[in-house]
Amino acid sequence: MRAEDILPDGVDQAEYDGVTVRKGSIAAFLANAVVLTDANATAEARAAAERDMITAMPVLHAVGLFDVLAPRNPLVRAIVDAHKP
Repeated sequence: MRAEDILPDGVDQAEYDGVTVRKGSIAAFLANAVVLTDANATAEARAAAERDMITAMPVLHAVGLFDVLAPRNPLVRAIVDAHKP
């Protein structure tokens, strides 16, 4: 399956398990995880990344991301585990 099989060109969101999933949700989670775990990131940037990750948890769980992948970083894993449905 390819990305366009999930969200074709021109479609920016879909509904999974009653949750609206926007194109880019998983990429945004990964980008935030990088900021959160970056020792050189400011406290404000890490706090914003964590907030955005927590906000995205329902979407990421709805698409089943953590059913097949588990974060290796303990901080990221703790956030995921704390926000299971």
